[in-house]
Amino acid sequence: MIVPMKHVTLVCLAAERGQTLERLRELGALHLNLELAESESFRHAQARLNTARQALWILGDALADKPVMPTTIGPHRVHGQELSVEALLVAPLPAFTGDAAAKIDAVTHLSELRQTLINEAERLESDIDLYRPFGDFDVTLPARLTAQGIPVQLFRDPVNTTFVEPDGVLIEEFGADNDFTYCVMIGQGDLPAECERLAPPEAPVSVLQARYRQALEHAARVTSRLKQAATGSADITREILRLTDISDFATAADTMQTHGAVAWITGWLPADLENTLRTSAAAHAWGLMFRDPEPADLPPTLLKPPRLFRPMLALFEALGITPAYNESDVSVPFFCFFSVFFAMLVGDGGYGTLILLLTLYVRRKHPQAPRSPFVLLYFFASATVVWGVLCNSWFGTHPKFADNAVSLWLSHPDKGINHTMLVCFTLGVIHLSIARVWSAISTFPDSKFLAQVGWVGVIWFMYCMACTVVGIFPTPHIMYYVFGVALFLIFFFTLKRAELREHGIELGIMPLNIVSCLGDVISYVRLFAVGLAGVKLAENFNEMAIGLNLPLWLKIIPMVLILLIGHGLNFAMAGLSILVHAVRLNTLEFSNHKGISWSGFAFKPFKRKADAT
Repeated sequence: MIVPMKHVTLVCLAAERGQTLERLRELGALHLNLELAESESFRHAQARLNTARQALWILGDALADKPVMPTTIGPHRVHGQELSVEALLVAPLPAFTGDAAAKIDAVTHLSELRQTLINEAERLESDIDLYRPFGDFDVTLPARLTAQGIPVQLFRDPVNTTFVEPDGVLIEEFGADNDFTYCVMIGQGDLPAECERLAPPEAPVSVLQARYRQALEHAARVTSRLKQAATGSADITREILRLTDISDFATAADTMQTHGAVAWITGWLPADLENTLRTSAAAHAWGLMFRDPEPADLPPTLLKPPRLFRPMLALFEALGITPAYNESDVSVPFFCFFSVFFAMLVGDGGYGTLILLLTLYVRRKHPQAPRSPFVLLYFFASATVVWGVLCNSWFGTHPKFADNAVSLWLSHPDKGINHTMLVCFTLGVIHLSIARVWSAISTFPDSKFLAQVGWVGVIWFMYCMACTVVGIFPTPHIMYYVFGVALFLIFFFTLKRAELREHGIELGIMPLNIVSCLGDVISYVRLFAVGLAGVKLAENFNEMAIGLNLPLWLKIIPMVLILLIGHGLNFAMAGLSILVHAVRLNTLEFSNHKGISWSGFAFKPFKRKADAT
């Protein structure tokens, strides 16, 4: 359910603003209506928080071996002093020691140092590519010859241009690539406009190559130091929570309004905690004013599903979705159908077993991690194993001894595809009907509940039409009468007479909504299409591996590689299909029929976060 909220206005003495906010934070029950803070304390806390978050992000990227891209940043600075790259190569790396602030500084310094080295390596590589055609030479020689009256100029000209050598000038070609010819002009003369003059390099190419290797090697050492630091990043995580508390407190202090000796702040409180806040207010001499939410209000949403389905909150948080306060908690149907969709999209009992084993392994390695994501994966993996048993599909194989009535029905040579599509359409019509029946029950005894009943009839008629279109079964004649009655209920009970002037346009687009029901039902066939694609891909990789025309002793290694790469790719694609299709069927098709906009925002009480660790 969605927990009922009370709007709260809390009044205190202006001189006790800080103490009041501290006690509210200890209480941890009130969602404050916070506004954008502008104080110096907030900006300072936010800057430190962003730096700490960036440090944690840097450590995570280093541990994941993410490449560092060159950027155009200025020279490296240490304590306000610019250092040359040569000095950076010999300077000792900062140690990852001390308190959290010192560790964050060390990570930031290491990251900036590595970026400088990568930038320098990029510059050197560009110079090496530019001057490689000239080979190794004394880079001071052109200047010395020019000073003695023998001008020397390095240049390159496009390969498609015709170049006429000036009189009294010697042109020596040293090399060419696809775009340019690299030359040296000795003597006084003018170059054509299309030629590009090149200043002598800062050092011979061999020296540039050595510096390039040194820069990359030192950058690798910095990355290694960051990886070592990543194993001890718990202090930074705790510091992020502490700085978040400071930032939140500064925001609340800036939001709190004052008038004379009085200060006040507003927020939202779960209705069942009203007595708790009243008790605290009496102890600290606060003034309170409670009221129920008004139509124009936007209260936060606090979901409290049944205990068995509470892990769904972790999935909602991961997806970043929350129903609006005046909508419904769909955690139960979301959980049930998402489990089925997960199983059908993965489509293989072997993959389900693998997911289950991986989840158990990771849980054992991280016993302190939040419990909810693991519970969800246990359920989803178990559902996938059950579907694999019913379909008799194990890593793309279908052993005869494991056949059962369901697998034989789904894999029937002539009607297997129709049977699987029938399962998908039936899941769809049940899913959508639950949404409409739920809305009808919620609306009753208002006459508008009849319109929702009408929509149930339309959904079932479209289900029959979808089955007829693909050749599963013909639409029963009685469904045409059901469809007629459903249309009557929808058009005459969706709006009341007083609402026609303001919302009459809804009746105008009603035919489009009715036709779209057919698309909603057919949309569930994606479960069949994606699941079948995964199974066929696994089968093809198995056949490719087994069918290698090689002696057995040469066949084993490539066969194992093909199986690992093929099934790994298929496994990854299954994960992507879950994010796309299983989420869509719940948050779009089902939610549209239930009237869930997912436009809400989660209830976040003002409380200390650092204590959570």
